Amino acid sequence: MHELERICFPEDAWPLLDVIGVLTLPSVVRLKALNGEQLIGFIAVDIRRRQNEAWIATIGVHPDHRRRGVGRRLLAAGEAQLETAKVKLTVRASNQAAIALYERFGYHQVQVWRRYYEGGEDGVVMEKTLAGRA
Repeated sequence: MHELERICFPEDAWPLLDVIGVLTLPSVVRLKALNGEQLIGFIAVDIRRRQNEAWIATIGVHPDHRRRGVGRRLLAAGEAQLETAKVKLTVRASNQAAIALYERFGYHQVQVWRRYYEGGEDGVVMEKTLAGRA
């Protein structure tokens, strides 16, 4: 996953210790997409029960497998694992393809974190209310 994270997010890839954390913390939903035995995508969702919300910590698809529905399926499967009322995520303001995907899934912008990403780019915080969840 660490290698794929670096391919998907060359500027923002997590350090190895963060990847190990997301792979081992019990409050994180982790799903992967495979092509045969090759890892081509992943999602990690941090469940915060006290706030009754979850954060998509990371979602990525190998560039050679984008625009084939892998990200859409990962997002849907990740949301299906949740029992929280809301789910949030942060995305680079320039990542219009990801923003369009999230909007199709019912996410809307709730905040902008100035200079959040490496290189000083803003992070767009998006949120979705999950229907019928406490």
